[in-house]
Amino acid sequence: MTLLGIDNLNIRFGATQAVRGLSLEIAAGESLGLVGESGSGKSVTALAILRLLDAAAAVEGSIEFDGRDLLALGPEAMRQLRGREMAMIFQEPMTALNPVMPVGEQIAEAVRVHRRGLKRSEVRDKVLEAMHAVALPDAAERYGDYPHQFSGGQRQRILIAMAVANRPRLLIADEPTTALDVTVQAQILELLADLRQRFGLAMLFISHDLAVVSQVVDRVAVMRHGLLLEQAPRAAIFREPLHPYTRSLLGAVPTMRTDLDRPLAMVGSENAIAQISSDEATVPLREAAPGHWVRTSL
Repeated sequence: MTLLGIDNLNIRFGATQAVRGLSLEIAAGESLGLVGESGSGKSVTALAILRLLDAAAAVEGSIEFDGRDLLALGPEAMRQLRGREMAMIFQEPMTALNPVMPVGEQIAEAVRVHRRGLKRSEVRDKVLEAMHAVALPDAAERYGDYPHQFSGGQRQRILIAMAVANRPRLLIADEPTTALDVTVQAQILELLADLRQRFGLAMLFISHDLAVVSQVVDRVAVMRHGLLLEQAPRAAIFREPLHPYTRSLLGAVPTMRTDLDRPLAMVGSENAIAQISSDEATVPLREAAPGHWVRTSL
């Protein structure tokens, strides 16, 4: 069953077209990776889903969540969905968290907004439950601590606790491991996989790192310059990428077989990319194999 459906989404900021004709679907319980370099339209798409773009953005098309047209919902109806049915993990915890507010109270705020009838003790129980769910040590003792008293990985876990406190059905993770070292990154990815399985979450995982995406998603969608270029099951993308840009992204990832005497490949350096029409939006997506869609005439 489709939980989130995006159809022909266009987002423009003045003369700049940030997203062009994007169509995506995420089923209940499924994880979709949205991949591309900076400026490809990934984060803008996530903000459009949650209706967090400012008034300067012109948004056209359709975004449906469980059959409800999000672009047609009023502000109050959208607030009821945001944080309860859909939640987002932002990229940088120190900018997303309030530095002068205890972390327990920040998570509690997310609970109170959507569960107004709970007593103070019940809210605290919900907060501690969320903190335990993301494996924050000594949750009860650290309820009153401030963000600067936690490590980078722990701050990211706090953001995840805020996102899952109300058991949303869709979790949007916007580059949640970018600022972390590889060891902590692996722990966060394992945590997200565990939460997905435990709570039956659907997830939109946004990243520029295909190696990270390969660990947490069922399908991969590749974007560039606001366009969806390729979409396929995870194994197909890594085994047989069809779009030159996807091959370029994969080629820029170092592996154990990478020649250390040569510089890493640059994204977009393949000659084949130069052969693609400058007006690539006119090239339709075609299904090259079951479930494997690609936008190229090559």
